[in-house]
Amino acid sequence: MPFKRYVEIGRVALVNYGENYEQALVDAPDMVRSQMSFKRLSLTDIKIDIDVKKKWESSSWGRKFNVQKKRASLNDFDRFKVMLAKIKMAEDVRQEFFLLKEHAARTEIAIRVLKRRKAELEHQAA
Repeated sequence: MPFKRYVEIGRVALVNYGENYEQALVDAPDMVRSQMSFKRLSLTDIKIDIDVKKKWESSSWGRKFNVQKKRASLNDFDRFKVMLAKIKMAEDVRQEFFLLKEHAARTEIAIRVLKRRKAELEHQAA
């Protein structure tokens, strides 16, 4: 009969008491998350399905880790393509920024001209 009770995420364990050598992170509804010796734990056949992998991959740390892993696996030509893409993106952002800035300046000038005309008309009417 092969061993089937492995220490793994979601495995339910019974706490008993004994020597304190190796540690496990234990979390339960009626206690604070803490370290506990493996000698004090008796593994059960019960396993709770916890989808840690999907939660990890959707977290910001998981996404950063995946990006770092992917970048570490790039070859020289791929890194060169990434560099060119960054340069192009920065150029596009800069160009769009200056267009928006120019549009804002024109709008501001137009508002000033309209305010002056309104003031002149009010002065002439008075």
